[in-house]
Amino acid sequence: MKMIESPIRNRIHTIFVHVADLRRSVNWYSHLLGQEYDESMIVEPVYNIPINDYTGLTLDSGPSGIEKVIIPSPHPLFNFHTEDIQRAYDFVREIGYEICSPIIDFDEFSFFHVKDPDGNIVMVCTG
Repeated sequence: MKMIESPIRNRIHTIFVHVADLRRSVNWYSHLLGQEYDESMIVEPVYNIPINDYTGLTLDSGPSGIEKVIIPSPHPLFNFHTEDIQRAYDFVREIGYEICSPIIDFDEFSFFHVKDPDGNIVMVCTG
């Protein structure tokens, strides 16, 4: 099949995570990533988590005054990378976040899942 030239780039630009409580979610993701944040910079309806790569992470609580109902996927939305899976697992457990899988090891790849405040599953993995 001959492909036509697409104006859409082969690159993920931003991941949107829909959240019910923007301040709570900014705190949760910032704490998970060990990042400081300025509460005065949290302005509804979105907050961009600083990410050290091209792809961005935007927390989106939706239009002001409308309660957002979140229906989380039972599968991970995306992953954060770690060089040390055991250290990452221990850190997440120590800060009291809900871990929803044990560490799963493959030949050169390991991961576990954690739930954010809205029940979204995020993978932490090596490889």
